[in-house]
Amino acid sequence: MNNFRKGDWMSEQFEVLIDNDKLMKRVKEMAEELDKEYAGKTVHLIGILKGSVFFMTDLAKNMKSDVTMDFISVSSYGDGTESSGIVRLNKDLDESIEGKNVVIVEDIVDSGRTLSYVRKLFEDRRPASLKIITLLDKPDRRVVDCKVEMSGFVIPDKFIIGYGLDYAQKYRNLPYIAVIN
Repeated sequence: MNNFRKGDWMSEQFEVLIDNDKLMKRVKEMAEELDKEYAGKTVHLIGILKGSVFFMTDLAKNMKSDVTMDFISVSSYGDGTESSGIVRLNKDLDESIEGKNVVIVEDIVDSGRTLSYVRKLFEDRRPASLKIITLLDKPDRRVVDCKVEMSGFVIPDKFIIGYGLDYAQKYRNLPYIAVIN
């Protein structure tokens, strides 16, 4: 059964892959894992805009550790459904990460290009620790080796939307992860 909003004109073209209950359960589990790892330390979450906003917000709300936040904007998609292969830095961090316990928060790892770029960029800035976590991992699409320390769900090679993920900047606000048929 599809859990679409009433009146959603494209609902017949969506198929729910991960419902909101499963999303929230896994986000809470991930927050608990981070709390254990960083017990007594401040965690500096860095969200990759725009897709990670929903995930990072819910993750932070479920963490008991002290949390600070920043955002970076990089892109490789534009308005299409395929990565362009070129990673562009659109917005850098607002403050230094030197000496901080940094957790890069991503919505989805697809080709690996974006996170490989961001990891290298941040390693050069000398954080105390650096970890990449993602809500969704699509390993079948990987073209660049990219180490991800924690992922919420491994998903098939389909174009997805919802919970921060978009198609031409639309559908980010869906409370679940769906496949566009």
